[in-house]
Amino acid sequence: MVKQAQGEKPPMQKLADKISAIFVPVVIGIAIFTFLINHFAFDVNLNNSVMRAIAVLVISCPCAMGLATPAAIAVGLGRGAKNGILYKNASALETFKDIKQVVFDKTGTLTTGHFTVSDFEQSIGEVEFKRIAYSLEKFSNHPIATAIVTQWKTNDIIHWKKIEEIKGLGINAEDKEGNIYKAGSFKILGNTIANNNHNIFITKNDTLLGWIDVADEIRQEAKTVMSWLKAKGIKTILLSGDRTEKCAAVSNELNIDEFIAEQTPEQKLLTISELSAQTPTAMIGDGINDAPALAKATLGISLSGATQIAMQSADVILLHHGLKNLPQALGLGKHTYITIKQNLFWAFLYNIIAIPVAALGFLTPTFGALTMAMSDIVLAINSVRLFVKKVY
Repeated sequence: MVKQAQGEKPPMQKLADKISAIFVPVVIGIAIFTFLINHFAFDVNLNNSVMRAIAVLVISCPCAMGLATPAAIAVGLGRGAKNGILYKNASALETFKDIKQVVFDKTGTLTTGHFTVSDFEQSIGEVEFKRIAYSLEKFSNHPIATAIVTQWKTNDIIHWKKIEEIKGLGINAEDKEGNIYKAGSFKILGNTIANNNHNIFITKNDTLLGWIDVADEIRQEAKTVMSWLKAKGIKTILLSGDRTEKCAAVSNELNIDEFIAEQTPEQKLLTISELSAQTPTAMIGDGINDAPALAKATLGISLSGATQIAMQSADVILLHHGLKNLPQALGLGKHTYITIKQNLFWAFLYNIIAIPVAALGFLTPTFGALTMAMSDIVLAINSVRLFVKKVY
């Protein structure tokens, strides 16, 4: 994927190609004009006039402009991969320069996603309640479901007649007697109970059987990342399907600028569409629920421990559960763009100075070729500098 990304042309490279397409015929015109003006206006002999025209062509070879972008992109992508940041395309690296706000999913992104059952309450007997919960949750890949299945594993399972997972809500199942069981968030309850501030509820034929609470920890690096983003003037937003109270607690602990809670996957997609339309927005998520929003954001970012569809939808993958790598990913993108601009500046400055010098006969084609090669070396050195410079 890194090799493929290095072979792609980001927007800045396409701009350089367009400039080169104009630059080449202009230089040929300058070379012809150099010959004519030297030979006919200044009475320079034919041999010297031709040599000066050739020197103009040699000195203005646009390879420096052609190398300006891919050299920086190759180094940027290579440094990213070495440090656990996988850019799936070259454009993603350049897009980081425009990001003004970052939207975070909560579960598995800002938190570890490693849940443990902390409390539960049931009305049908503990063994039967755990049996029903396990039989339902084993068909879900949500981190909370994984925790329940791991801790309450049993061989005495219910064989369902029909079962489906509804993203953003939970699991619906029908047993052989026609009873309907549900396991999911408070949204499956409607307004049937007053205390709905728990993680998972289990119902049978819309009658509450019990609830389950799980504990999760905020990632150690999350607070550091938020502080860095705030220092850089980048707005932070928490976007989650979890309860308002829990999102508010996480938002307050991490000093996040804004939170939007109790969102279905469709609502997440709509929210990201609106935010991206207002200003360039990066979305970081790890679940199936986040996949549409990751694809819709200006820049989608996923973690390596995420679901396959989340990683496929994202433009950037932070390896090794590397939320801590987000500042470096942002900094590397911005500094790669700075390096590209520096390369293009030196390439243009070189030609602006060298072409008149060659046209006036102060450079032979041989020295012109040597000088032209030196410009490529300067760009290469400037690009390689990106591999060691401080970017965040």
